[in-house]
Order: sequence, then C-alpha cells, then structure tokens
Amino acid sequence: MNLFLLLLALFSVLPGSWARCFCKVTGSLDDCACDVETIDNFNNRNLFTKLQKLLSSDYFRFYKVNLNNPCPFWTDSGHCGLRDCAVKPCTANEVPEGLKSNTLVSVLTLLLFVLFSDETRQALLEWNRHDDEADRFCMHDDEDSPHAQYVDLLLNPERYTGYKGPEAWQIWNSIYEENCFKPYTVQRPLNPLVSSSRKGFYRWLEGLCVEKRAFYRLVSGLHASINVHLSARYLLADSWFERKWGHNVTEFQLRFDEELTKGEGPKRLRNLYFLYLIELRALAKVLPFFERPSFNLYTGQPEQDRENKELLLGLLHMAKSFPLHFDETTLFAGDKKEAAKLKDDFKLTFKNISRIMDCVGCFKCRLWGKLQTQGLGTALKILFSEKQIETLPQSSSSKPSFQLNRQEIVSLFNAFGRYNPIINTR
Repeated sequence: MNLFLLLLALFSVLPGSWARCFCKVTGSLDDCACDVETIDNFNNRNLFTKLQKLLSSDYFRFYKVNLNNPCPFWTDSGHCGLRDCAVKPCTANEVPEGLKSNTLVSVLTLLLFVLFSDETRQALLEWNRHDDEADRFCMHDDEDSPHAQYVDLLLNPERYTGYKGPEAWQIWNSIYEENCFKPYTVQRPLNPLVSSSRKGFYRWLEGLCVEKRAFYRLVSGLHASINVHLSARYLLADSWFERKWGHNVTEFQLRFDEELTKGEGPKRLRNLYFLYLIELRALAKVLPFFERPSFNLYTGQPEQDRENKELLLGLLHMAKSFPLHFDETTLFAGDKKEAAKLKDDFKLTFKNISRIMDCVGCFKCRLWGKLQTQGLGTALKILFSEKQIETLPQSSSSKPSFQLNRQEIVSLFNAFGRYNPIINTR
C-alpha cells in the first residue's frame, strides 16, 4: 500500500492532528491563479495512480548517483554511522541490460576521443560541457565516474534514519541563511523545529520581488515534503527482535501544527502546494520532448518500454489539461538586462543548494536530497527553455536544441512523485 494512503488512514483515526495542520491550507495560493481545492481534485482523480505505476517501472526506479562526493563548503565531520543511513547499491545483475548499455555507449564515446589531438579533445569536452550546463539549474553527478552507482529507489525508500542534531540543522540553515535571498537582519532559529520568536518572520517575503519569493517558497515546499515523509515513515521501535516503522504524529505536529509552530506550519504546507504546481507546469511544457518518435524509455525490454512510453505520454497530456497552471512568464519579465542578471543569480543560488546536498552526512538522506533538488532543478530548466522545446527536431539525426539526460528524467518524475502522494491524502 502507498505510504501516504497509510498516512491518511492514521490521521483519519486522529483527525485533530491532521485537521489543525491542513484546515488553513485552503483557497488561493499566493502569486498564482490556482487554489488548493483544484489541485487536490485534479491530482486525486487524474494523476496519482498513473504516476505511481510509472515510478515502479524499471526505467524510473533505478537512479545513478555518486554518494561519495566531498562536501565543497565545510570540513566534513564524517558520515552517519547509523545502519538506517546506509544505501544499498545495485549489483551488476540487478540493473536492466538496457540501462547498462547506456553506460557502455558513454565509455565507447570516451574511447573515440583518443583518436583526436589533445587540443581538439579538450575543445570538444569544453563545448559539450558548456552546451549541456548552460541551461541547468543544479549540479549533476558525473555518471561515468567510477564512484557513481545505480540505486533501486524502491528498495531504498525515503524515511527517518535517526540523522538529526546540529549537523543536520547545519544543512538547512546553510540553505535558508545563505541561499534563499533572505536579508541577514531577519533571524531564523538554528533548530528548524523551533518557530521564529518574531511574529513577522514571513513579512520580509512581501518586500521581495516575485522571483525571490517564488525561490524561497520552492525551497520551503521541498523542506516540507521531506519532513512529511520522515514523519510518516518513522522508526517507532528498534530492538533485537523487532524493528517497527510507522507514523509519528508528534513529529508531524512539531513541524506543521499551527499552534506549535506559531502559524508557520500551514504556510510550509501551502509552499508544498506551490512546489507541486511549479513541477506540474514543467511536466506540461516538456511534453513535446517526450512525444518525439526518436525518444524511448529504453531498458532493453521492448514491450514494457513501449507501454511505459504510452503511460508517460498519457500522464503528460493529463498534466497539460490542468486548468489553472502557474504562469512562468510573470517571472524575469522586467527590464531585460536586470531580468537576465536575476535569472543568473537564481540559477547560481539553486546550484549552490544542489552542491550542499553533498554535505549531508546520512547517505539515505543524501540520496533523496540529491534526487529531489535535481528534480526541481530540471523542472526549472524546462520552464525557462520554452523556445528550445518548441524548436525540437523530430529526427534523432539532428542535434536537439533542448536535452534531458536519463538522470534528469528519472529525478524529475520521482521528485514530483514525492509531492503527489502527499496531495493525494487530502
């Protein structure tokens, strides 16, 4: 049974815990024409089941990631030694042959470079790197690195691992304090479970431009999603004869209850809806990329690959039919020079956040943090590549004006899949 269907069952038994958190999450969302109820109805009736089926397929469940990158910002105090922080990578036999053949193609490409001179090879590498990274909003792992490994996401679920305390708080405080356009005069407590003592903590957002407000709300929504998952799959009992995972209502209330968070909890959940809306818009806009006859969800299983592409296209057409999409043209729409600089700042700041994920001491948390930041970064890349997507060639013989690699595709849909079941509990 899906995790959040279980969560719904729990809160139907304890309605007060859930109702106090969600009673304020109604009506219109800020900076867009959509409302919470429309999102609820659309997701529950049209998207939830299709997406969960798609994410269980081989193409989307195997994610290649490097969990051994060093922290680029501060001295790492060491990795979490708790057993639930560990990630179990796939063996060679567990990875579908089609996915392994993609790696082989990369190796052969590198071998061909031997035929070129040093100058030509370096020029090709720089050209390819610039061409590939110019529109990215996050850092990507090198899939050809010997440290990159395939991970089965279904066998390494996002859940509470015991990773907490100052080291975990440092991650989120570095994100909020240094990478969310927040004025230094606005204080945020070190412990994220402690609400701001200042009643006007969110008032500073009102003075920001719409782009910076959107950025903060996306990060807050991502944080809320992670906290909901950790509260829903919490280690309740750990002994030599039993390990029991379940719903920690107290932990959920500490993060989202209106009274306990002095009004911040419902705002965090509203930001989760905003995040969902942004990624839903990206799915609608990227449809032409996946509609091309030359694109395949290749795993080496022709019938399953064909069925999965049909399922994917049906899902994207449904996403496109949503009646109240976020209008991304309201972003970066002012003076062209100022808008371009703001967009570059936006992109650079989010890249920093994606790099901070390599500072997470818990490997399980690092895995899901990297995947979800990459998924959101891919969604932002799509939103601001409209012209490139519109001019995509239908033939694979021409160099496309817009590209998504498999890592981006898997992270995009799995990240959206993190918010999709939360909305489904409503």
